Amino acid sequence: MCALLAAGLVLSGQPVWEWRSAWAVGGERLLVRLDEISAFFLLLLGVVGFAGAIYSRGYWNEGRHPRSARSGRLWWNAMLMSMGLVLTAGNGLHFLLAWECFAVSAYFLVTLDRANPEVRAAGWIYLAASHAGTLALFALFSTLAARTGTWELGPVRHLAGLAHLYWLALLGFGIKAGVFPLHIWLPSAHANAPSHVSALMSGMAIKMGVFGLVRFGSWLPMPMGAGWAVAGLGCASAVLGVAFALGQHDLKRLLAYHSVENIGIILMGLGFAMIAASQGRPEWGVLALAGGLLHVWNHGLFKALLFLGAGSVLHAVGTREMSRLGGLWKAMPWTAGFFTLGAMAICGLPPLNGFVSEWLVFSGLFDASRYQTGAILGAVPAAILLGATGALALACFIKVCGVVFLGAPRTEAAGKAHECGPGMRGAMAVLAGGCLVIGLAPALLWPTLMRVATAWFGLAAPLDIPNRLTPLGAAHVLIALPALAAGALAYRLLRQRTARALTWDCGYAEPTPRMQYTAGSFAGIITGWFDWILRPMVHADPPADFFPAHASRTSHTPETVLERVVSPCGLAILRLSDLVRGFQHGRTQAYILYLCAAILALALAIPFSGGTAP
Repeated sequence: MCALLAAGLVLSGQPVWEWRSAWAVGGERLLVRLDEISAFFLLLLGVVGFAGAIYSRGYWNEGRHPRSARSGRLWWNAMLMSMGLVLTAGNGLHFLLAWECFAVSAYFLVTLDRANPEVRAAGWIYLAASHAGTLALFALFSTLAARTGTWELGPVRHLAGLAHLYWLALLGFGIKAGVFPLHIWLPSAHANAPSHVSALMSGMAIKMGVFGLVRFGSWLPMPMGAGWAVAGLGCASAVLGVAFALGQHDLKRLLAYHSVENIGIILMGLGFAMIAASQGRPEWGVLALAGGLLHVWNHGLFKALLFLGAGSVLHAVGTREMSRLGGLWKAMPWTAGFFTLGAMAICGLPPLNGFVSEWLVFSGLFDASRYQTGAILGAVPAAILLGATGALALACFIKVCGVVFLGAPRTEAAGKAHECGPGMRGAMAVLAGGCLVIGLAPALLWPTLMRVATAWFGLAAPLDIPNRLTPLGAAHVLIALPALAAGALAYRLLRQRTARALTWDCGYAEPTPRMQYTAGSFAGIITGWFDWILRPMVHADPPADFFPAHASRTSHTPETVLERVVSPCGLAILRLSDLVRGFQHGRTQAYILYLCAAILALALAIPFSGGTAP
């Protein structure tokens, strides 16, 4: 509540809050700063953290998990506190300390069910990726401190020689954000973590990487092409993230890949804002940045809602495999309703919040064309890719809602499913309410977005841009009211006049749940378009005659980047290390020979390098 209050005050126009301690931590005095950008992210942290904590009381309690429930609450609070310190740290050393505490606490939350070897493997991949990102950030902050003479953080745009440091920021924060192809840790960690942890990690933890990119995008001088690189990574993450999601059969892994997609949408807005800043045209870059920032909030709300809904399904049925679910709408109407609302929001359908932020990004891209800037060469393709991403996301969630909640139960466990408890439903209701409020009254957020965008661009006063969200909110209300009335009327008429009977069975006398679409068959044609990157693995046992006793066909989409790129490279490095290890045998004579050979090689190299020996 304190974080929500403080962030709300700063975003409402109160002065930036700053506090400096009288004592030192690690040799540096503690500096805490809450400005418009950090307050924007801190407010989302408070909402998602609160909803997840309420949900966990029913989902991961002592009755079901006596060995890990208490430690789970401990690490949950540690993660929230460390993320809050990251957002408010004004000193690079303390930023790194809080960042590492955040990574470690997230690891222990991901591996709460550490008896499962798959969970342990996911945790180690996450920890290794996090530490790789931390190394890049350590190089960033230590170089920044060495060049400026202080660990305190602030704008250094006047130091053009530090422009190359943004590439370190892009690497370190990009890993945490799950930018493609740096996302290798994300699908397994989000899929195997407890669902309330997945909600926090997708809703807020990966946004810490976005926060770093936004923060240092406004503080550091930009190297040439940085904006185009961020926008390009955003386009790739958006399209390929949803493509990988379409190929998944695991419900939570599918949602994890949609996090990659939505991070891509956020980076589209940020990347084109950086391009606008480099061209001195903030009038259209403000809209792109505002859309990307609002999508931070929107994704945090609807993705946390979707993960909590997936957790309720897992809580009731005991499986994440979509082809073992089905028919859950009757048994879990609240969960199905909340999940469907989140699915509509993530697909960018009006009148929900996802459409609002994507519409702002579209507006920024269209304005780049209207102002006849050089960015038009990238803005038009980006707008096309953003539209294609929304269409693919819609196809993906039609598959999810149809396979998981509609039709007939595919297993006995699905047939015995039950609705989740009131605490879990209440947490989902909070997030669903946020999606509705932003969708129906987006104009309320316009002053906040303009205030944060103004701070990012470093402008003395907000630009005179008309409130683009007022007409959109009115249109959403006009859409929502008739839709609700028509839905209520249709429900009443169907409930009174519809007789229940067997669904049309295509001529079969005894239809079974096996005749329904599966997750793989539903999206088979679309995923075929992306076979070049998905590399699906098909296992088939075709029928041998007209009346086969057995036939099957299953498909699996691997973690292509991890399994086809990172793992082979890591294996090659290990083999090379084994070969080099043979040179370390403890014989002094051989070490002297190595030194002499190295000196001789350097001496021979000097004439070819154009230098002279001393």
